[in-house]
Amino acid sequence: MTTRKNLKIGLYGFGVVGQGLYNVLKNSTGIQAEIVRICVKDKNKQRTLDKHLFTYEPTDIINDTEINLVVELINNANEAFEIVKAALRSGKDVVTANKKMIAENFHALIALQEETGHALLYEASACGSIPIIRTLEEYYDNETLNGVSGIFNGTTNYILTKIFNEGLDYATALKGATELGFAEIDPTLDVDGYDAKYKLQILAGHSYGVFTKPNEVLNFGIRHIKTSDFELAKSLKAKIKLIAHVGNINNEEIAMYVAPQLITETHLLYNVENEYNGVIVEASFSDKQLFIGKGAGGNPTGSAVLSDISAGSYKYKYEYKKNTQRIYKHTNNELVNVLFSGTNAQAFEIKAESKQLIKENTYLLRTTIANLIEAKEKIEKSGIFVAFVTDESLLEKLKSTVEQTTLAI
Repeated sequence: MTTRKNLKIGLYGFGVVGQGLYNVLKNSTGIQAEIVRICVKDKNKQRTLDKHLFTYEPTDIINDTEINLVVELINNANEAFEIVKAALRSGKDVVTANKKMIAENFHALIALQEETGHALLYEASACGSIPIIRTLEEYYDNETLNGVSGIFNGTTNYILTKIFNEGLDYATALKGATELGFAEIDPTLDVDGYDAKYKLQILAGHSYGVFTKPNEVLNFGIRHIKTSDFELAKSLKAKIKLIAHVGNINNEEIAMYVAPQLITETHLLYNVENEYNGVIVEASFSDKQLFIGKGAGGNPTGSAVLSDISAGSYKYKYEYKKNTQRIYKHTNNELVNVLFSGTNAQAFEIKAESKQLIKENTYLLRTTIANLIEAKEKIEKSGIFVAFVTDESLLEKLKSTVEQTTLAI
């Protein structure tokens, strides 16, 4: 029988997730864990806890020999990386929810764990309350995966739900998400697809043993969605969801992207609404499995952090098993079908195999992910909305529209 460690926790950050963690830890039974020090920046902010719990000097936690687990829950990825490095090297295990920090420093973080012998756990960094990382590590450790995809961002899913179900425009739906605390004052990471991309990179590491840099992975968001876009989707009896996807395209290569996608009612994610996340894991033997849970909010994310704390009390570590099995390479040469819409869509130049007019200011292109990455900055500056079409039945419907015209590229 494994003996559980009695955990003394040093916590960095006491925002929404930090307070959520404090709440779920206080109401949990069966785990020997106590928050003994909290590091924050704002000395003037009123706190609901005893002021003696708080420190404003990051090294106080690192140098405290009583603390054996550091929980990092701050927003700044660079500062978070320094905290994690220092904590591991000081002999402490670490739990973090900072997906940007992990995505930008994945190789270095794995090397640090090997160097120090201490664990870095980050279940809360991907898909909120869904226990997807350890599921991929343990349940699918020896099974060949065909793909992992899903709705990884609760903020954008909430916005798209309001647009499709209530007919709100993008700005109004975003305002509602901000008021509910799902979106930050600056929603760039969410609505432009970066948050989902960082999570995708993490899951790709545990699914395929492939570790990428953020600039190597394509991401488009929902910022430029227009009424005409969801009207087109509705005419096709489809919805638009922001989908993150990684999948093998042959025995040696995988492709990855984050982008809005048209899906029909037969799609497993069609009815995943509001702030919920959904993850589809497709494997060789177990076929498709769908995981659904809340992806936004302090308590759901705090619950995922608590899960890591509990695992840490049993001395659990990620083994990165897929990295020692079949080795895949990441490629951006996969051909994809995408809708381009916007007043600048007609004049926009991009390398493509074909370009077809679907309706006014909306075109269907067949091109590569690499071409989209190359043109990404210009696409976003032009206000063009990009949506992937992977469903063959939808492709046939689009290609049979009255206004279809094949254009020279």
